[in-house]
Amino acid sequence: MRGGWLMFLLFALGVAGGRVAAHHSFAMFDTANPVTLAGVVTDFQWTNPHVYIELDVADGPTPAKHWTIELGSPSILMRGGWKFNSLKKGDKVTAVVSPLRNGDPGSLLTRITLTDGRVLGNGGPTGVGPGVTESGTAAPGAPRR
Repeated sequence: MRGGWLMFLLFALGVAGGRVAAHHSFAMFDTANPVTLAGVVTDFQWTNPHVYIELDVADGPTPAKHWTIELGSPSILMRGGWKFNSLKKGDKVTAVVSPLRNGDPGSLLTRITLTDGRVLGNGGPTGVGPGVTESGTAAPGAPRR
């Protein structure tokens, strides 16, 4: 019996360790230089391990630029007031995001203003993450992720 529990424990640690090792870093996002995107939601993907917002951002007479915005997991977002139907295709929103460092149109959400005026963050109820102030700018001396 004792050997069975040991084998189970080793198996469980191996599975959990593999999931942690497979998760990515957020170093690809420039958290020190947030940008504001105003656009139209083209898709809202309520999936694990991350939720995604697909957003078309108009830029004058040129065709809209398509952005992919990454959020936390559904379970974390629900604690901050999110629901699976918080966004729908066609919603006009304004998002404060940390863009990809390589310049591609992808980002990590800091906070978003919904059509009805509610402001939701990327996990917490205020939408302010580590190293970010209420205004969406990097706090002086904030650690970089």
